[in-house]
Amino acid sequence: MSAQIFDLVVRRTWRVPLTAVSTGDGASVARRFDAVLLTSGYKASGRLLSYLGTLSPQDARLVAVQTLAVVHEALGAHVQHNTYFQDFPHNVPDTLKFWVSCLRDALQEVPDADALFARQGKVDLLALPRYGRYQHTYEEMVAAHDAFVPALGDRRTVLDVGGTLDEEAHRLYLRLAGSTTPLSDADLTALALLAQHCGGMEQPATVPVRSARAIVNATHVLYGREPQADTVTDVLRLACALSGGDVTLETATRFRSLPRPVRRVLLGALDAVVEASPAKLGDVAAHREAWKRLGERLHPHEHRGLSSAARVFAVARGDEDAPSLAARVEQSLASGARAEALRLLAAAPGMLVRRADHLLRSAADDVEATAVADALGRALPGVSGRVVLGLREHLENRRRADGRPGTARPGTGRRVFVNRHGGAWAMPDDRADLPTDALTALALACDAEVLRRFPRPGELVVDPDLLDVALPLSARSRPDGAGVLPRGSRTRVTGELLRFFVHWRQRATDTDLDLSCLLLNGEFTDPEHVSWTRLRAEGFVHSGDLTEAPDGATELVDANLSRVRRPVVVPQVHVYSGERFDQVAEGFFGFMSRDAAQAGLPFEPATVRLKSDLTGQGQVSVPAAFLRSEGGWEALWLHLNLRGRPSFNTVEEHRVTTTTLVRDIAARRYLTVRYLVDLLRDDGVKVHHEVPASSGPVTYLGFGAPEALPEGSRVITPQNLLDLVPA
Repeated sequence: MSAQIFDLVVRRTWRVPLTAVSTGDGASVARRFDAVLLTSGYKASGRLLSYLGTLSPQDARLVAVQTLAVVHEALGAHVQHNTYFQDFPHNVPDTLKFWVSCLRDALQEVPDADALFARQGKVDLLALPRYGRYQHTYEEMVAAHDAFVPALGDRRTVLDVGGTLDEEAHRLYLRLAGSTTPLSDADLTALALLAQHCGGMEQPATVPVRSARAIVNATHVLYGREPQADTVTDVLRLACALSGGDVTLETATRFRSLPRPVRRVLLGALDAVVEASPAKLGDVAAHREAWKRLGERLHPHEHRGLSSAARVFAVARGDEDAPSLAARVEQSLASGARAEALRLLAAAPGMLVRRADHLLRSAADDVEATAVADALGRALPGVSGRVVLGLREHLENRRRADGRPGTARPGTGRRVFVNRHGGAWAMPDDRADLPTDALTALALACDAEVLRRFPRPGELVVDPDLLDVALPLSARSRPDGAGVLPRGSRTRVTGELLRFFVHWRQRATDTDLDLSCLLLNGEFTDPEHVSWTRLRAEGFVHSGDLTEAPDGATELVDANLSRVRRPVVVPQVHVYSGERFDQVAEGFFGFMSRDAAQAGLPFEPATVRLKSDLTGQGQVSVPAAFLRSEGGWEALWLHLNLRGRPSFNTVEEHRVTTTTLVRDIAARRYLTVRYLVDLLRDDGVKVHHEVPASSGPVTYLGFGAPEALPEGSRVITPQNLLDLVPA
C-alpha cells in the first residue's frame, strides 16, 4: 500500500514525501531527474533537488523513478502515442482520396473482391487491410519527426519536497474528509485508501459530506470507534461502505453478512438517531427497499433493547407510518398553507434554501415574498458554505441579461441540468420572474454570509489566470486527471496550435473510439465538423481513424488557431463500437498547445495542458469547448458524459444535442474565483497580482505557487481548490 499512497500524495499535492533511506551523494541523480522533468513541463524545486542530493544514488534513483512515473501517468505520457499517418500533422490526405487508395490497395491484395463490399454495394472500410490499423511502428513514426523545441513561455508545474509519507498522507486524508463539497468517484476511492492508511492516526472532528462520512465511519468501526451519524441515512451509507457498496446510494448494494459486534454498532447508531429525533424516521421511505434488505442482514429482532432502531424497519415494511418532511411541506403548499410550509421548512435550513426559488415565486404578494426572503436569510447560517454559494449562483442566473433581477422573460431563457455522472439535458425556462426586492436582498444576504465564513487572508496575491476558474460547488461529475478544472471554468489558451488527443486500450473486445470536433459560428449554429469522415477542415487536420486498440491507440486533431474560421470548437469522443468508457482498460482525453515553430512528436508531454480520464456509462464525452473572443481563445470546461446510442455514434448525429448544451452552459453565469476576490477587496482586503516585495504571510491563489513565498503563507491551486469553499 505504501507505493499507492506515495503515488496518491505526489499526484494530489505535487509534493514528494520524505522517505527513511540512507544518506550519500545523489546530486548527479537529482540533476538528471530535473532534466527529465523539464521535458514533461515540470521542474523540481530547489528544496526537492537538495533533498535528493542528500540521498544515496540508489535511493535517489528510486525516488526519482517513482515520481517520474506519477508525472508521466498524470500527463498521459506513460504510453506510446503512435499515429495512423506517420508524418501527422503533415501529409494527411483528403478523406475521399485516402479511402480510394485503401480500396485500390485492397483490390490488389484480396482475391475475393466481393468480401470488400457490404450490402447494397457499399464499401466496408473495416474490410480494407490498410484501414483503421497502424501501418508502421512507433519507432518508425519517431524517426520521421524532428526533435522537440521547448517554448520559453510555457508554464511549468513545480514539484516540491514534503513531510514524511505518513504526514503527507494524513494531511491529504484530513483535507478530503473535511471537504465541504461532494467528492468525485476518484476522490472517494482515494479517501477510502487514505482512511485505511491513516486509521490509527488523528481523525477528522467532522466530515461534512455524507458519502465521505460513510467511508470514514467504516474505518471508525473497524478500529472500534463510534461512527458519526445524525440521520438514519448516515447509518445506511455506513452499511453500504462496510459491504463494499455504493455510499452515494445511487446503485443498489448487496449487503454482506456482518459480524455481530458490527451489527450491534450499526443498530446502536440507528437507535440513538431515532431516539434523539423520531421525526427522522421520515427519511426511511426514500430508501425503503434498501432498508428491507439491510434488515435481513442486521437481525434487529436479536437486539430487543434497541426499540427505536426497530422502528426504522417497521417503517420500511409499511407497519408504521412516518411521512417525510418533504411530503408534509408538499401537502401544505398544495392546500395553499404557505405559512405552514415555511414554518415546517424552518426546521430544515438546507431544504428551505434549496426551495428558495419555488417559495419566492409562490408568494402571493410582496409582503409574503419579503417574509420568505427574511426566513431564508435567517436559515443561511445553518447551511453549508457550498449551499450558500449555490443559492448565490442561482440568484445570479435569475437576473435579466441587463443585470436587473428576474429571468430574461418566461419561456425565452434556458435551464441546464447535469447529474453526478455528467449526463445533461436542457429545457426552456418558463418560470415567472422573482420579486425584485426579495431577490436583491437575498443576494446581499448570501454575500454577507460568505464574507462572514471566509477567513481573512491578510494580503491576497492572485494570478489573474485563475480569476475565471469556477468555484468547485460539487466535484461529483469531475473526472480524474491533470489540469482538470470545475465545470464552467474559463481559462486562457496560449500558443498558436491546439492539439486534441484521445488514447484508449481495449480490455476484451475490439473497441473503436472516435475523436471529433464540432465547429460552430458565434451564434452556435451552422455546424461543421472534423472527424474520421472528414480528415481536413479549414485550420484542422485529423490524424486518422483507428478501429481497434489491443495495445492502445491514439487519435489526434490539430487546430491551427490563426486559420480557424469558426469561433466555437467542441472536441468530443464517441464510442463507435465495442466497450464503453467505463469498460476499457484505459481511456483519456486531453489537449496540448504549442507554438507553430515548435517541432517534435505528435504527443509531447511538455505541451499537455489537460489530461482527463474517460469514465462513466455514457457513449459520448464532451470534456470542454473552446471559444474565441476579442481577447483570444479560451477553454470552457464542461465535463459532460452523454448517453448517446449503443453504438455507431458520430459527431454528425449528436450535433443538435451537443450544440444546445454547450450554448446553454456558455450562457450560464458561474461563481468564480473573481467573485470571492471582489468580495474580499470590497471588504478592505489588499489584493495584489504579484507577491509584494516586503510583506508577511500572504494567501496565494494561482495555478502554481512561486518558491519565494513568505514563511507561513497559504497556497490555493487547482490541487486544493476545494479549500476556497467555506465550511
